Amino acid sequence: MEIDKNQLLRFTTAGSVDDGKSTLIGRLLFDSKSIFEDQIEAIENSSKKKGLEGLDLAMFTDGLKDEREQGITIDVAYRYFTTPKRKFIIADTPGHIQYTRNMVTGASTANAALILIDARHGVIEQTKRHTFIASLLQIPHIVVCVNKMDLVDYSEEVFEKIVHQFEGFSSKLYVKDIQFLPISALNGDNVVERSTNMDWYQGAPLLHALETMHIGSDVNKIDARFPVQTVLRPQREGFIDYRGYAGRVASGIFRAGDNVVVLPSGFSSKIKTIDTMDGELEQAFAPMSISITLEDDIDISRGDMIVKENNQPRAVQEFDAMLCWFHNATASPRAKYTIMHASNEQKAIIKEVVYKIDINTFARDEEDKELKMNDIVRIRLRTTRPLMIDEYRDNRVTGSFVLVDDATHETVAAGMIV
Repeated sequence: MEIDKNQLLRFTTAGSVDDGKSTLIGRLLFDSKSIFEDQIEAIENSSKKKGLEGLDLAMFTDGLKDEREQGITIDVAYRYFTTPKRKFIIADTPGHIQYTRNMVTGASTANAALILIDARHGVIEQTKRHTFIASLLQIPHIVVCVNKMDLVDYSEEVFEKIVHQFEGFSSKLYVKDIQFLPISALNGDNVVERSTNMDWYQGAPLLHALETMHIGSDVNKIDARFPVQTVLRPQREGFIDYRGYAGRVASGIFRAGDNVVVLPSGFSSKIKTIDTMDGELEQAFAPMSISITLEDDIDISRGDMIVKENNQPRAVQEFDAMLCWFHNATASPRAKYTIMHASNEQKAIIKEVVYKIDINTFARDEEDKELKMNDIVRIRLRTTRPLMIDEYRDNRVTGSFVLVDDATHETVAAGMIV
């Protein structure tokens, strides 16, 4: 199977504090020669100041001063690197429970999640929590990296025991594809190069797994959804009568000549042209940014959605969603928020908190209805006007939203429609 060299893979790391997430990313970047010499020099100097013999690989991702001083990851650190086979964006997310919201943010657009487990400790509460969030966010691929194998004498028995532990609880969650890898991020075993210390492991190293991961089918190619971001009226020579509807294809495929419907108005038309900066296209698919022109002159504005006649999202004012609360302050009962869904903005209220999830045990708590920071809950929302929605598991773009506090303009929550 040939991999598109321009294909971008986004992956996130998750694990408990000191499981070696930042060290693993540092090792990936260092061994795949994705770090500039001056960066290496700076890290060498910092490592010497700390009294370390070698490079402190974790420093390659810890961008905040507090992170470097405390040796922990607080914020989501994004790193970009490329190999001859693929481009990558890494979201290095914190392991602490109080940063659950940061993990949700970093993982929301990921194709894959690397979940790190310390070989000495096995599956712990944090492992379950992070796997639950990855499952909630419908991340298609999970790679379980059993790290620090050097500290358990590269034991196959220890690795197999952890695989068994993990499979025991993950079978209850919705996860499509799980791989297991025994690694030592510190020594580089099975990260970029195959380990000579673990001949019993026949699989490929981590970088190879990431380079060859099939992500083409992760995007929904069936449900055609085009949220309109803006209307283009150039009003210049050659484009005097041009009226294009610009945005990014959320899912599905659009072709010139397709019969389409504009929601929420329900007016139908036919696609005349699909335009890009580089010229006209016969077809467009997610996640391309395009401009669509229609055969008919229809009143369309930002927030409307162009869809196929025979495949439409639900237009609703009330729906259920799983919500992760981001804000320090608790949610006020029936407080008004601005909901931002695709390119649409409406006013909304949280009508009801149905239940809260204990992310350590996955149990539902129907008694405690107060929304506190990092809580994950099922809620019922009501909006002032209909939104064109899909379920999050079918479409991560039209199935997700954020809530913004009207008074402070802060993002207070992210939601996934169920």
